[in-house]
Amino acid sequence: MANSPVPLTEDEIAAALLEAPGWRRQGDEISRTYGIRYHGGVAMIVHVADVERLISHHADIDLRWGKLRFAITTHDAGHKLTASDFDLARRIDAIAEAHMAEPLDE
Repeated sequence: MANSPVPLTEDEIAAALLEAPGWRRQGDEISRTYGIRYHGGVAMIVHVADVERLISHHADIDLRWGKLRFAITTHDAGHKLTASDFDLARRIDAIAEAHMAEPLDE
């Protein structure tokens, strides 16, 4: 049986957020929105989904006209934030840059 992910402490979350500029905490999830044309957003989602499959960790994704939002929490840790969430956030940032998505740090 696999070990359950360990939720981060408040201090660890604060430190991780400092290393993930643009990601905002909303309760027990982190999120970020990017500006990207609709079809470019679809391509970016496919790219993110391929990485998510490889690391077995997934974001909630919301695609709207001209905007793409990712929200991340660890369901297996009781919907709490873990190191895996911040790892995925960094990976999404790199993918967004490759797709020329514009961070919308609202």
